[in-house]
Amino acid sequence: MRNFLLCLLLSFSAILRAQTYPQFGREIPVTITGDTVPDAMEPFISFDGKYMFFNSLNNGTTTTLYYAIYTNDSTFSFQGRLNGANLINPPHLDAVASMDTGNRFVWVTTRNYPSTYHNVMRGKFTGNSVIDTGRMLGNIYINIPGWIVMDCMLNYSGNRLYCANAYFNGCAGGVPCISQLNVASMVNDSTYNVMPTSAAQLAKVDDTGYDVYAPNTSFDDLELYYTRLKHGTFQTEVCVSVRNTITDTFSLPSVIYTDPLYVIEAPTISTDKMRLYYHKKQGSNFKLYLRYRIHPGGVNDIANSNDIHIYPNPATNQIHIDNLQNQNEDFFVDIYDAVGRCVMHIHRQVNVNTSLLAKGVYTLVIRQKGMVFEKKLIIL
Repeated sequence: MRNFLLCLLLSFSAILRAQTYPQFGREIPVTITGDTVPDAMEPFISFDGKYMFFNSLNNGTTTTLYYAIYTNDSTFSFQGRLNGANLINPPHLDAVASMDTGNRFVWVTTRNYPSTYHNVMRGKFTGNSVIDTGRMLGNIYINIPGWIVMDCMLNYSGNRLYCANAYFNGCAGGVPCISQLNVASMVNDSTYNVMPTSAAQLAKVDDTGYDVYAPNTSFDDLELYYTRLKHGTFQTEVCVSVRNTITDTFSLPSVIYTDPLYVIEAPTISTDKMRLYYHKKQGSNFKLYLRYRIHPGGVNDIANSNDIHIYPNPATNQIHIDNLQNQNEDFFVDIYDAVGRCVMHIHRQVNVNTSLLAKGVYTLVIRQKGMVFEKKLIIL
């Protein structure tokens, strides 16, 4: 019995060690240059990293899909409405885009609901529009009044579709009474059926005390990002659950970000797993934000590094960054104030103008090739 208990404890310890949750750094605002839309919600970064899809305010009246093209990690160039994916005349809701590596494109709509419960749309993205559109078929729907597919996400290869089924029927504040996830497998381009193992895979995610929605998976389907809302509250949490193989059960969630002052939702992870985007309400509008992944053991204090130097420090008008691994490789410099706000975000500059910063103590962060370096910076 003693040996059995020892083996059991060792096995349990190995499971705990195997389930390592990703961690992410400070928040960085995302800029969509040329954007005239007041709100940006439900972001999705394409697997090639070139496109950012998002929709306007989820008001259910004029909700419209838009897209932008990558400039750098925190800047995208606005391209306008996504032709072929939007109804023109209100009321309409076209939102929550996703796309696989074969440019199969899916989104949710309220067109003709509840005359039809098939509210997930599909098509092919051409680079500036969606063609060959139609409704997604299969048993991913709950064909009962009040139920709707609230969110859907097509995975990297397109062989799986992660959806949130939500029930709306006069619940307080316009939030769903129930919202839980399922995972469906491809039958063909137009049909997905819920996997027999869906409930088991998501058993630790679909907590009955929460509305769970806005799923997004890493390219290998081993990390599941999503939003949850505790019943009876209006406080959202961006969470991640992990697993070791695609047949395993996803782990209990780890909360990446929550704040009672803001509505934080809809995480989407880049293919290299280094960038997590989401939307957040600040003031009266929703905007997009970014956090970089921090690898275990990948955070170093520049003060203890023999390679990278920041000078002068203390500084007044300018600092210089010396001895980066390779200045031809992409790198970003961020400066945060004492309360954690990003006050400067710079792309590929080793000479940084600090003349507009108020006197005080800041944190300077450099990110390059998956490594993150931090150092205190004093402005006099």
